[in-house]
Amino acid sequence: MQDPKPLTSEIFPSRSLGLFLALTFGLTWGIAGLFMLFPERLVNIFGEISVRNPLFILAVYSPGFAALFLVLKTSGLKGLGAFLRRLGQWRAPWYWWLIVVAGMPLIMFGGAFIKGSLSNAFAFSPWYQALPALLLALLLGPIEELGWRGLALPLLQRRFPPLVAGLLLGLIWALWHLPAFLIGGTPQSAWAFGPYVGGVLAIAMLMTLMFNESGGSLLLPVLLHFQANNPLWPDAQPWDSLLLVVLALVLVVIKRRSLTTKTTGVLTILRGEAAG
Repeated sequence: MQDPKPLTSEIFPSRSLGLFLALTFGLTWGIAGLFMLFPERLVNIFGEISVRNPLFILAVYSPGFAALFLVLKTSGLKGLGAFLRRLGQWRAPWYWWLIVVAGMPLIMFGGAFIKGSLSNAFAFSPWYQALPALLLALLLGPIEELGWRGLALPLLQRRFPPLVAGLLLGLIWALWHLPAFLIGGTPQSAWAFGPYVGGVLAIAMLMTLMFNESGGSLLLPVLLHFQANNPLWPDAQPWDSLLLVVLALVLVVIKRRSLTTKTTGVLTILRGEAAG
């Protein structure tokens, strides 16, 4: 039996990004297209479009599934284990944990205060109905980070400095969400696309910084994504997006040197692999 391939970054050539995007957009936009073409038939089979609809969940999972498929195909079970170990990387500068734990709630409640929707906070009665909603929020959107930050960001940072890579990935990420604005029943269908794109770009920059400064942790982006979707927060669109943009701009100015230096980005996909 041959030895497994060494865990070096060369086993993930730059063309892996194109395949990842093809799989991700193909699955998500394909499902969205089916709902646009055959809405009644799919609703009869799978139910109304919501965050609990199995096809909606599959569409959301597509970046994570695409990344897991490519990692497994390229580096086998050993590589998959090395990739998933990034979810256990918790060491990072203290301020990233502060932003995840306290900064995101402050932004969401601040945006709701400006909007006048604070009364909608914690709309669960009885209180324990919040538990399955929290579990669903943790197991839905954050799974995307296996693909966006786990695979796509390191590949982009091999070609561009972190600032450019983060913005490009943010634009791709926002575009991937476009079908959710065109189909009723999704959370995004009630929002304006323009402010949403600004918020996504801001979160993408925050995640780029925290990913690089934590040595490639996926735990922090997963938790930040969860906080952005936390069902306990009141609806604060579009003001939460504006506040996120302000925070991102401040950090971009502070971190401009590392963001514009190509050598500061994490380039590896598997934990423990060589930079290559």
